[in-house]
Amino acid sequence: MLRTLTTVAAAATALLAFAPGAAAQDADNWSFAFGAATDNRSKDTSKTNGDPVVWAEAEWESDSGLFYAGPSIETVDSSGSNAEAGLVGGVRPQFAGFDFDFSAKHKWLIDANPGTDDDAWEFTADMKRSIGPASARLRVQHSPDNLGSSEGWMWYEAQVGWDFTNKLSGSAAIGRREQETSVDYTGYNVGVAYALTRDIELDLRWYGTDAEVPGETYADALVAGISFAF
Repeated sequence: MLRTLTTVAAAATALLAFAPGAAAQDADNWSFAFGAATDNRSKDTSKTNGDPVVWAEAEWESDSGLFYAGPSIETVDSSGSNAEAGLVGGVRPQFAGFDFDFSAKHKWLIDANPGTDDDAWEFTADMKRSIGPASARLRVQHSPDNLGSSEGWMWYEAQVGWDFTNKLSGSAAIGRREQETSVDYTGYNVGVAYALTRDIELDLRWYGTDAEVPGETYADALVAGISFAF
C-alpha cells in the first residue's frame, strides 16, 4: 500500500505541478480535481480488488467549451501494476437540447509485469439531457484491446438522476458489458452525492453485478468517496 501511495503521490504531484503556470496563462481554461474512495469502481466492477483508491486529474477546456483534454492518474491492482495513467481528449457539442460528449482515452499501467499488455485505447460516446431537477444519460464505450490479458469489449449504460436540493443529488445506472475474452455481465449502481462546499463532494453508492465470479472484482459493494475540485 505504501508503494501504491508513493507512486500515485509522485505522479499526481507531477500532474498538478504545472497548475500555477497553466493558471497564470489562462485560469478559466484549466480545472483540477483529486479524491479518494473505499474502492475503485469502473463499469460497476473493482479495479483495485476491493482496496481503496486515490486519484487526480487535470483538464483543459477551450474558450467555447467544445474541446477538452487532460491527464489523469489512479490506483489499480492489475498485472503487477499499482497505478494507471491516462490522457484523454474529446469534444462536447450541443444539439436539439441534448449535450453530447465524444472522447478518446489512452491508458497505461505503470510498472506492470514484464510482457504485460500495458496500454490501451478507450472510446466513449455520451448523450445527456437535463430538465429541471431530472437528468438522464446514455453511454456507449469500446476498447479494441483492453489492458492486461483482456481483449476487446463494449459497454452500454443508461443513467437517471435527480437533484433533491442544490447540495443533495441521487442517481442510478444499469449497464451491460460484453467482452471477447472474459465474462459478459450486467452491472448497476445507485447512490447519492452531497456537496459539502462548492469544491468538496461526498459520494455513497452501492454497486452490483450478475457475474458469478469468485473474488472482489465482480462482488457487490458499498463504496464511499470524497472529491475536491478547483
